[in-house]
Amino acid sequence: MAELTEADASQLHQEDVDIKRGVGGVAPSAAGLTIKDEATPDSDSKPSTTTAERHISIQTKLEGLEMLVDLNGAGRKSCPLCPEEKFKACYSHKLRRHLQNLHWKVYVEFEGQRMCICHLPCRNLKPSLSGDQAPGRHVAHYHCVVCSVTIARKTDMISHLKRHVNKGETEASYSGSSDVALEEPAPSGQAFEIMKELGTNVQLLPNHTTPQKSDTYFNRKMKTNRQLVFCSLAVLAEERKPLECLDAFGATGIMGLQWAKHLRAAVKVTITDISDTCVKMIKENCELNNIRVDGGSRGPRGPDGAGAEAKGAAIATVEVAKMDANVIMHLRPFDYIHLDPYGTAVNYLDAAFRNIRNLGILSVTSTDTGSLYSKSPNVTLRHYGCHIVRTEYYKELAARMVVATVARAAARCNKGIEVLLSVALEHFVLVVVRVLRGPTQADESAKKLRKLVHCQWCEERVFLKLGNMMDDTLPCNCHGSLPGKTAVHLGPLWCGPLFNTGFLRGMLSAAVQHSMDDIQPLVKTLICESECTTLKSFVHGPSALTNQVECGVVIKTLQSGDESGPADKSAGKRKSGEESGNVVKKLKSDASLEHPPFYYSIHRHSIKGMNMPKLNKFLQYLTEAGFRVSRTHFDPTGVRTDATLEQFKSILSKYSAPTYTNATATQTSVSTENTP
Repeated sequence: MAELTEADASQLHQEDVDIKRGVGGVAPSAAGLTIKDEATPDSDSKPSTTTAERHISIQTKLEGLEMLVDLNGAGRKSCPLCPEEKFKACYSHKLRRHLQNLHWKVYVEFEGQRMCICHLPCRNLKPSLSGDQAPGRHVAHYHCVVCSVTIARKTDMISHLKRHVNKGETEASYSGSSDVALEEPAPSGQAFEIMKELGTNVQLLPNHTTPQKSDTYFNRKMKTNRQLVFCSLAVLAEERKPLECLDAFGATGIMGLQWAKHLRAAVKVTITDISDTCVKMIKENCELNNIRVDGGSRGPRGPDGAGAEAKGAAIATVEVAKMDANVIMHLRPFDYIHLDPYGTAVNYLDAAFRNIRNLGILSVTSTDTGSLYSKSPNVTLRHYGCHIVRTEYYKELAARMVVATVARAAARCNKGIEVLLSVALEHFVLVVVRVLRGPTQADESAKKLRKLVHCQWCEERVFLKLGNMMDDTLPCNCHGSLPGKTAVHLGPLWCGPLFNTGFLRGMLSAAVQHSMDDIQPLVKTLICESECTTLKSFVHGPSALTNQVECGVVIKTLQSGDESGPADKSAGKRKSGEESGNVVKKLKSDASLEHPPFYYSIHRHSIKGMNMPKLNKFLQYLTEAGFRVSRTHFDPTGVRTDATLEQFKSILSKYSAPTYTNATATQTSVSTENTP
């Protein structure tokens, strides 16, 4: 055991407001014993890796608590966590039961550290009116492993630790016991954990879950987002290679490392971040995955210190740069850019469209769900220039609002966009667009920015046509049957399609190829939603070679295996002459095949006192009535259809059954019998 001093005890025992007091007149064995992790050379414990101190009530194992007293020796011993007046000295067998049943049994665990109950006079007694400390017994308490605060109740200590976790303050002020070795130190000198996702290893700091406190932020809930972005890049890599890709906000570098590790020579990945700690962490993660850093001097290594495939042989090369995202996008052109800042990405859109190549792809992830989902309309107006209200289709409203903001930023650079994918889930909104250069494409995209007329009573909605007035726009009669103003203008929003079927089928093929089972059901739902159909026939085999047409551009979406021939030379290039004109005419004639905008919630429009049909049955009834219909990923109870709200409600009421059919029939028969 380490040497114990009264000065160390008085330094550690403090109140919630960090008020310290001395422990004069109290024996060292009864007041605030402390253990230094720096053990003396003749100590039996292992040398510790840190010089931080901890209270003796904080242990990792029961053996550590029992080692505070020599239980194997003869004679009576005092409890190290109780004063003499509370627990008198006793023999070893009784003291062992006392430590187990009183102190260890009610511990609070936090990150492997167990805070036992302490009865020492560590807390100040409540002063009386005269200013003197009132006599009485000392209250049992816990010592916080993070901030050394003393808290009396166990439930309060648990709540206190949760507040530390929410703030990102998870690094313990007192280190663990000396018999537990720390992991390999991170670049910042802190302990880290290794996390593996999609075959890629990354090291994380203890406060990686809180962006306000963390140096390298990592969110486990964004796994779906990372896989969708990866599949979109894999589809673009099938069109032309090599691609110059940019992960503008690297953090841990997990996304860029996944691109380089799985797509190899098809991509040239650049990862940037403005933080020195993040850049250092990204380079360390490159070594963990046997990826060479462009310009790096150290050789790559795997998780065990050796290369993942061959010792000293890198499987890919990644460029890591400490640079602001706006600066690097202004300096260099890229084929694929992914923007995922903390919050909104509107501050980086102008720089993204500055140098992105023709037919390149821009993916934007927005996590400011408070402004996107109509919780902060004033922030929405500032960032996106749109007026919105809370509706039943608020998630699709958010996706169209982000696409409209992207389209306006592209138009300022004389570029147009083709929306390939739009996903709005609980934590984020992801938009993937293809960039089309030229003022003509910019004008076509700008024409798809329109106002939306929304009825606040029945929630019917319709886009305003160009040059159309608000009168007689909504098909509902709420403005005539109800007093006051019932309709509002929302937007401007993107009124075009949110999905490209051919591109989504390519993403599904990439998800199957790379064994991404988590997102395959989501991508299948998106394909059905883009086609507005309930059919679920998907082909992944060698015969699934198709061409998708985007704004007069033929792009190969699925590359077959043995049966596929050489790549089409016209893939990724604009058609010319008569062939291009025919494609444009075909696009105009197939405009009616685009999926209808927005959806209706079957629960929102259900009839009171009626049992609704099952959702799949209701989809069948709408199809039999001649309407296009599909499920939507925006809402599990939503139905995307080209029927109006009045037609939707009529079919819903037609196939809904009364709730109390038997009870009503019984009451009717009883009333008939009682009639004279």
